[in-house]
Amino acid sequence: MADTSMAIKTPARPLAYLSRLNKFLTTLTAWAGGLVLLINVLVVFASVIWRYALHSPIEWAEEMARAMMIALVFFGVATSTGRGGHIGVDLFLRFIPESVRPYIVHASRWILLLVAIGLVVSSYDLLMAARLQTTETGLPQIISVIPVLIGTSVMMLAALEHALKAPAKVVLISGAGILVLILLGWLKLSLMADPATAAAGLMLICFVLGILAGVPIAFTLGMSAMAFFICDPSLPFVFFSQQVVAGVDHFVLLAIPFFLLAGAAMEINGMSTRLVELVVRGMGRFRGGLNMTTVLSMAFFSGISGSKLADVAAVGGVLMPAVRRAKEDSEEAAGVFAASAVVAETIPPCVNLIVLGFVANISIGALFIAGLMPAACLLVLMLIAANRFGGKINIREAYPQMRPLLQLWLGAIVGLAMIFMIGRGVMMGIATSTEISAFAVVYAIVIGRLAFRELTLRATVKMFIDIAAMSGVLLFIVACATSLSYVLTIQMIPQQIAELLVGIGHSQGAWVFLLLTIIILIVFGAVLEGAPALIIFAPILVPIAVQLGFNALHYGIVMILAMGFGLFSPPIGLGLYTTCAICGVEMKNVIRPMVKYLLVSLFGIILIAMIPVITTWLPGLAGY
Repeated sequence: MADTSMAIKTPARPLAYLSRLNKFLTTLTAWAGGLVLLINVLVVFASVIWRYALHSPIEWAEEMARAMMIALVFFGVATSTGRGGHIGVDLFLRFIPESVRPYIVHASRWILLLVAIGLVVSSYDLLMAARLQTTETGLPQIISVIPVLIGTSVMMLAALEHALKAPAKVVLISGAGILVLILLGWLKLSLMADPATAAAGLMLICFVLGILAGVPIAFTLGMSAMAFFICDPSLPFVFFSQQVVAGVDHFVLLAIPFFLLAGAAMEINGMSTRLVELVVRGMGRFRGGLNMTTVLSMAFFSGISGSKLADVAAVGGVLMPAVRRAKEDSEEAAGVFAASAVVAETIPPCVNLIVLGFVANISIGALFIAGLMPAACLLVLMLIAANRFGGKINIREAYPQMRPLLQLWLGAIVGLAMIFMIGRGVMMGIATSTEISAFAVVYAIVIGRLAFRELTLRATVKMFIDIAAMSGVLLFIVACATSLSYVLTIQMIPQQIAELLVGIGHSQGAWVFLLLTIIILIVFGAVLEGAPALIIFAPILVPIAVQLGFNALHYGIVMILAMGFGLFSPPIGLGLYTTCAICGVEMKNVIRPMVKYLLVSLFGIILIAMIPVITTWLPGLAGY
C-alpha cells in the first residue's frame, strides 16, 4: 500500500488492544472456517454413501450443508479481512497524483468498515426475525443466521483496525472525505420529495467510485447495494443481509470450495509438481517446449482447482523457477500463463461453469461437457502458437535434480484418475457436481497420502484453514453480487437492457447481438471478474439469446470465454495483475510479448462463437 512507509511505529494503547483482539478473533474464525469445511465435506460424502450404498438418504444433510456453507463464507471472509486478503482493481489509482493517492487508498478501508457495519446491523435484524422459524426438516432457522452475525462482527472489528492503522493525518483526512460524501448524499436525499427516485443514481455513483478508488470488488458491490437499501424507505434494511445470505444459500455452490480443496491437496501432496516435471521433460525437447508445457499444465490444473487464479498460482509456483533456471524470458512466460488461463476457462470443474449453471438455470453437467470441445480447440491453437513463438530449452538446466520417471508417472496417473472420476460422474449422472467434488476431496487427500506421503497432518490442517478463507473471499463476491442483482431487478434494469438487446437482435441480426455480448463481457469481465459479472448478466442475456435462436449451452460457453479473455487482458484485467505478481514481473513488460497469444485466443473465441456445433456436439451425444 502507498502509506506503509509512513505508518505509525508505536500504535496507541487502544489500537494495540484492538490488534490483539482482532488477532484472537481472526484465529478463531480461521479455525472455525476450516472445521466447518471439513465437516461439510464429510456430511456431503456420507450422504452420497448412505444414499447409494445403504439406500437410506440422510434427509437433513443438504439443509445442514447449506447452513454450514453460509458459516464457511462469513467465517472465511472475516478471516480474510483480518489478514487483508481482499483484492481491488488499482489500475485507476495510477492516474491520481502521488500526493493524493495515499488518502484515496486508505479511504477504501473506511468503505470496508461501512459495509461491515451495514451487514452487522442488517444481520441482527435478520436474526431477530428468524428466532422462531424452522427449516423444512425442522432445524432452527437461526443456525444459518448466527454465523452471519458473528462473521460480520469480526469483519467489522478487523476493518476498523485496518482503518485506524495508518498515520493520523491519513486516517483523519480519508475518513473526513468519506464523511463528506455521506453528508452530500444525505443532503441530496433530504431535499427530495421522493428519496427513492435517487436510489438508483446513488447506487451507480457508489459503484463507479468504488471501482475507481480500488475498493475490493465484493465491497464495491456490497456498498452499491447497501446504498440503495438505505435510500429506498419502502425496502426494510434487513433485505440487505437477507439477499447477501441468499446469494450463497445454495447446495450447488459448495462445489466451489470443494474443488479448490481438492486442487490444493493435489498440489501439497506432490501430484502437481510430478505432473509438471513429467510434461517439461517430455515437451522440453521440442521448440517452444516450456511454453507448451505451460499451456498443457494450465489445462490440466483447470480440471483440478476450478479457479483460474488458483490455476495460475499453482502452475506459476511450480514452473517459474524452471523458467528462470533455463534462462527463459520471464515476461514471455507470464504472458503465456495469462493467455493459457483463457484457454482453460471452460475445462470442468471451472467455478464459472458452476456459477453460470446456477444463475441461468442450465444443467451444470451439460455445461461441463459443453466446455470440453471449445477448450480442446483453443488448446490446439495455443499449442501451435507456443511452438511457433518459443525456443528450445536445456532440460538439465531447468531440472538439475530429476525425479525417477516412475515417480512422475505415478503422480500423473493418480491426478488423471481424479479427472476421469469427475468427468465420468458428471456424464453418467451418478451424482451432482457438489457430491462429485466431495469425492474428489476425499480421493485427493487419501490416495495422495497413501501414494506420496507428503500431505502431513499439519499441512492438511493448514490447507483446510487457508481454503476456507479463500472460499470466503470468492463466495462473498457471489453473495454481494447477488444482492446487487436483486436491486437491479427491482429497478427493472435487466428488463430494459433485455428490450434494447432484443431490438438490436431483431433489427441488426442475432450475430450482431452475439458480437455485442462478447465486447460487453470482455469489458465487464476485466473489472468485475467472472462470478459477479455472470450473476448480473447471465439471467438477462441467456434468455434473450435463446429467444434469438442460440443454444443456451453454446451462448453460455461464449459468455465465459469472453469474460475470461477480459480477466487476463491488459490494461485492466485483474487476473493479469495477479499473474504478474505470481511470476514476479511488471505488467508493462508483459503486454508486448503476450499480445500474440491473446490474439490467438480471441481468434479461437470468435471461431467458437460462429460455429455452435463445436459446443453442442458432445452434449448432444450425452443426451442433453
